[in-house]
Amino acid sequence: MPHDEEPLRPLDRTEELLVRALGHVMTALPRLVDADMVRDGGLPLSEYTPLMHLSEAPDRRMRMSELAAACNLSLSGMTRVVNRLEKQGLIRRAKCQEDLRGWNAVLTDEGLARLREAWPSHLVSIRRHVLDNLAGHDLAALAAALRRVATAP
Repeated sequence: MPHDEEPLRPLDRTEELLVRALGHVMTALPRLVDADMVRDGGLPLSEYTPLMHLSEAPDRRMRMSELAAACNLSLSGMTRVVNRLEKQGLIRRAKCQEDLRGWNAVLTDEGLARLREAWPSHLVSIRRHVLDNLAGHDLAALAAALRRVATAP
């Protein structure tokens, strides 16, 4: 170990509980929200999320690679989701005009309507599983801390 590095310090009990709870949330929360959404509206979270990102993008379009990154999926995983959404008429693909090599995913009017239809179920689920359990906490500080965790080198 180089001299300028501190020796490893084990996690204390609180740190260990936090890390384990965060790991559990990362795996359990998407499953819980997905189950609620499928039960209530039939749109799985894996399809809701790209529709949401596209609805917020300029001209309701994103490069496939950007959409994959926004959804935390590989490009091949995103392609499979887009294929399903395209078959339903919720997304269409269009050549990127900037370089003509890449493809954009474009949210259709039908896709926007389906997103709006599924939104109440998503909102209720997020409130129940996340926000109701964080009542009384400083959500802005928590959001900032989680952003730092997600973007740390």
